[in-house]
Formats: sequence, structure tokens, C-alpha cells
Amino acid sequence: MFKNRSKTAFIAAVLGVAYAIYSVVYWSGASAGVTDDAEAIGAALATVLVLPHMLLTVLASIFAVIGFFIRKPGLILTGAILFAVAAALFLLYAVFLIPSIVLGFVGYSKQKKINAVAAA
Repeated sequence: MFKNRSKTAFIAAVLGVAYAIYSVVYWSGASAGVTDDAEAIGAALATVLVLPHMLLTVLASIFAVIGFFIRKPGLILTGAILFAVAAALFLLYAVFLIPSIVLGFVGYSKQKKINAVAAA
């Protein structure tokens, strides 16, 4: 599975997918037990505030996974950049994306080197 593929890019993709799933499940379930109108407005406002973060995290995870499987360093880099943008959009949860960001950039450089060696 890891032949001519970066292990760090794989770890970044797995961590990103795990956080994306957690984020979507957590924030979609936040408004499930709401009984009061004020609580419903607050839950809807919180969901709207975190929605760009969630969408970019899911998109970054998709790019990272596809980049890993088709061995394209550009897609891995795109995923790492999108993880960084998602972290900047919601700083409270940025700490959960830092490993994916760092490993994504390292995985990009390693995949680029692996592709150069394989081509030669």
C-alpha cells in the first residue's frame, strides 16, 4: 500500500478524515436536543459560524486522500493548505488541525522526492 507513497501524507489524510468526521457529527448533533426557541437560534448561529471550517476540513481531507492514492504531491499540498485555512477560520479548534497541517506539508515534500526518484 505504501509503495512509492508518502507515509506522512497518509497519516495527515487519516487524521484529517477523523477530525472531519468528528466535526460534522459533533456540530450536526449540536441542535438535536434543542427545545427552546432561543436555544435553537443559538445552535443555528453556532452552526453557521463553524460551517466554513467544516466544509474546508472535509474538502482538505478529500484532497489529501486523493493526493495520497494517486501519488500527486500537488493535491497533498492543496490539502495541507486547506487544512491551514480551515484552522485560521475557526481558531478555537485549530489545535486539532495542526498535526494534519504539518504532516501534510512534510508529506508533500516527501512525495515529491519519491516521485523524482521513481522517475529517474
